[in-house]
Amino acid sequence: MPAQGGPRPARHRVLGWAACAVVALVFGLVSGPAPHRVWGGIAAAGYAAAALAAGRPGGGARRSAVVAVTGAVALPLLLLVATGRGQLEVDVVERSGELLLRTGSPYLPEPAGLADYNPYLPGMAVFGALPGDARWWLAACFLGALTLAVRRSAPVLLIAACPPVALPLAVGGVDLPVAGLMCLGLTLAGQGRAGRAGLVLGAAAALKWTAWPALPVAVALLAARSGRRPALRCGAVALTSGVAAVAPVALADPTGFHRNVIAFPLGLTTTPSPAATPFPGRLLADHVPGGALVASVLLAVAAVLLAGSLLVRPPRTVAAAARRLALGLTVAIALMPASRFGYLVHPLVLLACSVLPAPRGPLPLPQGGTPCPELRPGRSSSPMTSRPGKEVLKPSSGP
Repeated sequence: MPAQGGPRPARHRVLGWAACAVVALVFGLVSGPAPHRVWGGIAAAGYAAAALAAGRPGGGARRSAVVAVTGAVALPLLLLVATGRGQLEVDVVERSGELLLRTGSPYLPEPAGLADYNPYLPGMAVFGALPGDARWWLAACFLGALTLAVRRSAPVLLIAACPPVALPLAVGGVDLPVAGLMCLGLTLAGQGRAGRAGLVLGAAAALKWTAWPALPVAVALLAARSGRRPALRCGAVALTSGVAAVAPVALADPTGFHRNVIAFPLGLTTTPSPAATPFPGRLLADHVPGGALVASVLLAVAAVLLAGSLLVRPPRTVAAAARRLALGLTVAIALMPASRFGYLVHPLVLLACSVLPAPRGPLPLPQGGTPCPELRPGRSSSPMTSRPGKEVLKPSSGP
């Protein structure tokens, strides 16, 4: 076995960054949107520079990751912001922020075209209401939440440099803040900080519907680790904060809320949703009579099965909770009648964080006050350990 930072790990880093460079270059050549092509060209050069940095003597993982983040995130983001180019989501978020400040609602009551629709929950408009380009705030929320969840800079850099994450960071994806907040919420739940976990997950739930499945997973995790009361407190705080952010807008502008947030994503408007990736749910909706209903039924069945798994075998580590949530979101993305590849960044970030140790925090005793065997003095305190067929609680675990 080579020593840490020896020839074999360095070779793996070189090959990894070189593969990212190829992916970015090919993506830039075949992609249609201009911001994607810009990102592909600049990111390919950045990943190539990271490969060169990793191959030099003393070129460690952190240094090559910094080079990759600089070339694949910072430089294309700066150029795209300076030239006013980005994905349509950036314009939608910024317009919704202006509407929120001016009218109290981030939605147009009678959207006429694709660019007029805002399918996000009211909390997303906050990023557009802040000064400057919304991408800075979206990226800051994601990276800040991820850093708090992991408390280690090197893994955060590696996740940010991964092409499926670097691309939306640069061109304006709105899913990353949701993914980061879900990771942080699960980490806090695993530490027994029920109130804080509820606030973070409530904030995520105010951004997009995709964050709502994280609530029952966090509640199940807290119930398994800390008992019923902390679990109920987390759920109550999350629901209260999430509903408090959404309900006032929905009640003040029910027509705009329904048309933008419910009817448009479900394909019930005259303007079709651009989320048309050929996943099973979309294929059923397009090619099978009554396929949209079939896909919706399958989606409901999958949700019931996930809820049942939380009752029968609740996750007992943050990593297990993150994997359970990632699985549920992947199935949901596959079965939704309107979906897109970009949504997969949610399970990708969750899975990436599930292998990382979380910061240490208070570990409440299970209900009844009896310490878990794995927490007795003298036992191993590695962040996450598991036995075949059994999840084992350790003093620190990652989302």
